This record gives sequence, C-alpha cells and structure tokens, in this order.
Amino acid sequence: MTLTLFAHPFSSYCQKALVALYEKDVPFALRMLDGPEAMADLTAIWPLRRFPVLIDDGRPVMEASIIIEYLDLYHSGVYRLVPDDPRVALEVRLMDRFFDNYISTPQQKIVLDALRSEAEKDGRGVAEAREMLDRAYHWLDGVMAGRVWAAGEAFTLADCGAAPFLFYAHWTHPIPAACAHVHAYRSRLLARPSFARAVDEARPYRPLFPLPIPQED
Repeated sequence: MTLTLFAHPFSSYCQKALVALYEKDVPFALRMLDGPEAMADLTAIWPLRRFPVLIDDGRPVMEASIIIEYLDLYHSGVYRLVPDDPRVALEVRLMDRFFDNYISTPQQKIVLDALRSEAEKDGRGVAEAREMLDRAYHWLDGVMAGRVWAAGEAFTLADCGAAPFLFYAHWTHPIPAACAHVHAYRSRLLARPSFARAVDEARPYRPLFPLPIPQED
C-alpha cells in the first residue's frame, strides 16, 4: 500500500521528511495541508496538529526524525540514513538534535515573532534566538571543517534536517561570512538532488515568508 505523508512543501520539518523519501526513492502520496478539510483529517489522526505525519497501512508515524528512522526500518530503499554501527549512529543522532534544537528552534522563534502584531512581539526572545544562531553557526563551522556531511562522509538523517533548517536559517539570520565551512556545507546541501527537488516544490509558497529572502536563493 502506498505511504501517505501529511505535509506542506514550505515547512522545514516536512522538507526534512521529504528529503528522506526522495533519497530512498520510496513511493508515497502527499496529503497536502492546504485547507480546513486536510487539517481536520490531520487533527483526527494527531490532535497536536503538528506535521509531517506519515501513514503506513493505517499506522500513523509522527515527528520527522522518527519518520526517517521508521523508513530505515520498514522501507529501507537504496541505503540507510541511520548507520548500522551504533557509534556512528550516535553521532548522526547528536547532529540531528543539534540542527533541530539550535538551528531550527531559534530560527522559527524569529519567524513567528515577525508574524505577530507589534503589541505581541517578544524583542528579548528574538535577541536570544539570534544569539543562539550565532553560537550555533560558529560551533558548526568548526565541525564542518573536517567533514563533507553532518556526521562524516555519508549523507544521513542529520543532513535531511540540516538542509531545510540551514536554508531557512540563513534567510532569517544570515550565516556570517567568516563561517566559510557552513556556507560550503549549505551549498552542498542545495546541490543534493533530493533537497533541490524539495526547494523547487516549495518555491510557489515563498510569499508566505515574512522576512526578506536572499536573492541568491
């Protein structure tokens, strides 16, 4: 039975799951979250109303990282995105958490604040988020000085998240020019066919972004 992914192409976490599906060349149907009916169907499955959600023969799988681990277990495709070696897998999961917690979370804080009215804005929270991104960029620059992909020489779960998170983070709080290794890594991610496809599919929705978008992207 075909997999179904409840998702929106412009969502970074949905792109994380989409990159994995494209990497593995696993057939699936997209349940586009573009209106009340689709959101009602999602809510019936997952009342927290967060996406993506994968449905596999009636079984719901929530959270992008878990979806990717699930695909490795049940729809392995061309290769695994979490290595069999537990020591290497630990590094992959560490980098996955880094991109989720220290790139995506502060990036989304800034974007959500930009969508608020002036009376609701959280200037201190945005300043803290920008500081976190700066620290994360500089730490990542040191890590990527000796790596091709997030956890080494192979494209993994960690890169599935790094791709959209760094993509949107640079739009939100630009990566400093001094972080040359992060810029180079982001360029490699953009050139990866799986992520290039996700970026192209999301282009029609760019007007939804509340901040200026770099011309080079």
